[in-house]
Amino acid sequence: MKYDSDADVLSVMLKEKGKLSHAEEVGDVILHVDKEGRPLFFEVLNASKVVPKMVQAMARGEVVA
Repeated sequence: MKYDSDADVLSVMLKEKGKLSHAEEVGDVILHVDKEGRPLFFEVLNASKVVPKMVQAMARGEVVA
């Protein structure tokens, strides 16, 4: 994981190897995938606001997408 405070972006590496094919953006989350559609890493935009809300929802047992 890496947090860029200037951009307010949290990056989470899921796989160390693989060639990036494209990215899919859903709200404040960008998922980067390889040509087979396997996730390589994702970024959370506006992380200082989004991540705490995600954690609170998970603590309440809600599904976070």
